[in-house]
Amino acid sequence: MSARILIVDDEKDIVDLLKYNLEKEGYTCATARNGQEALDKISQFDPTLILLDIMMPVMDGIECCSKIRENPDYSGIYVVFLTARSEEYSELAGFDAGADDYIAKPIKPKLLLSRVKAILKREKNKDEDDQSIVLGSLVINRATYTVSVDEKDLNLPKKEFELLYLLASKPAKVFTRESILSKVWGDDVYVVDRTIDVHIRKIREKIGDKKIKTIKGVGYKFEA
Repeated sequence: MSARILIVDDEKDIVDLLKYNLEKEGYTCATARNGQEALDKISQFDPTLILLDIMMPVMDGIECCSKIRENPDYSGIYVVFLTARSEEYSELAGFDAGADDYIAKPIKPKLLLSRVKAILKREKNKDEDDQSIVLGSLVINRATYTVSVDEKDLNLPKKEFELLYLLASKPAKVFTRESILSKVWGDDVYVVDRTIDVHIRKIREKIGDKKIKTIKGVGYKFEA
């Protein structure tokens, strides 16, 4: 079964271009003109991945992504932002909202297809074992993508989950920033330097400040 991709953009020419190239590669596509329309279509279309413009009427991409990440039923959906804005703050806002990747306009179809394939390949090759990591009151289950603290379930977007799982898989091991970027985001995805810091901050807000330690100038480790 082909991956299902929801294209969300208020510019018809861009939607038509993306839809044509993606369907030519065998993907099943649906479209929406703004964030609210995208939210209305998700439950029916059940997308594997959403290509989401940031600047749109009615509801912009940042708000739409935030609402997607607030819904645990949508935790497995990948979100890739499409935007003409190249400022660093815009990219940080996108990752802070829970985006998995970020592609600047004008969009080059070959680059887009490469990014999409890389993301879907990570999904295909994802470890499917049901082993849980239990560290005190913290329980992380890779198979169900669930996290709980003191038996209270937490809602972590995909990248936050993968980052936490990586650190917690080897307590006391220091993971360099380069290693984290490679293992969690992949070598084909460009993210700004502060992206890891943003995700760590959000994880700490959910599981507590003391579990993840910053190793200045190197990276992070999970306190055993």
